[in-house]
Amino acid sequence: MTVAASPETPGALPAHVSDTAAGTADGHGTLQGRRLLVVGGGQQTYDQDDPPVGIGRAICVFAAREGASIAVADIDAVAAHTTADRITQEGGTAYALVGDSSNETDVARLIVEAVEHLGGLDAVSLNVGIAVGDHLAGTTSADWDRVMATNLRSPFLCCKHTLPLLPPGAAIVLTSSTAARVVSTTAIPGYAASKAALSGLCAYVAKEAAPRRVRVNVVMPGLIDTSLGRLASLVKPDRDSTPIPLGRQGTGWDVAAATAFLLSDAADYITGQTLAVDGGLSEVR
Repeated sequence: MTVAASPETPGALPAHVSDTAAGTADGHGTLQGRRLLVVGGGQQTYDQDDPPVGIGRAICVFAAREGASIAVADIDAVAAHTTADRITQEGGTAYALVGDSSNETDVARLIVEAVEHLGGLDAVSLNVGIAVGDHLAGTTSADWDRVMATNLRSPFLCCKHTLPLLPPGAAIVLTSSTAARVVSTTAIPGYAASKAALSGLCAYVAKEAAPRRVRVNVVMPGLIDTSLGRLASLVKPDRDSTPIPLGRQGTGWDVAAATAFLLSDAADYITGQTLAVDGGLSEVR
């Protein structure tokens, strides 16, 4: 499927930004025939009037434009259906699934439903994440446990239940954050720790999956212009003035493009890796 779409927030991007970053790029069939489950494929707007596209929704829509059939899983039914509806309106194939990815019973059910709708699975994007707490002193043990349940238990459960079903050539991509490396970008210790732990989970799952020729990688977004990012900027105003080597915050589409690459056959010899999508923030000093 080849689709040219309208940009989400053209005013927020420099004039020279690529069609990919703006969400207007045509599809090229890089995921043609792939059956993709995106966990966390909805989007929270946080009551913003004109929110930019979120990472989960961008992954779903971008992958559909590249030819994949999508199972959109989210704890928020309206958000999941909104993403699925957008894909079908563009001529793609998508199904909305609702459940809590930190609950093992729900995870097992969601995967069964995804397989039933799509006729199997050969691609998985794990894009769940919350941030609760405020520095060490302002983070309760309940906050910590809630963040770990969503940000770390969820990907563990999804890997545990999808891996046995994935055929050779399949791929899993986990969504992390540069908060795993650049602590100054977050004041939430549970978030930073949970995202850092994803690299260890990825390495383990990649090793277990390798004999079956299933690849597992991490995409690590930096400062991304999403509704959650804008909410974070209200709490931490200097976030928007963080010097980024490439001169702009990323978009959900930037992360979606990297995720689609790692899910595609173009990344057939890449596993156990972390790909930063951060404009150079974490490495270029």
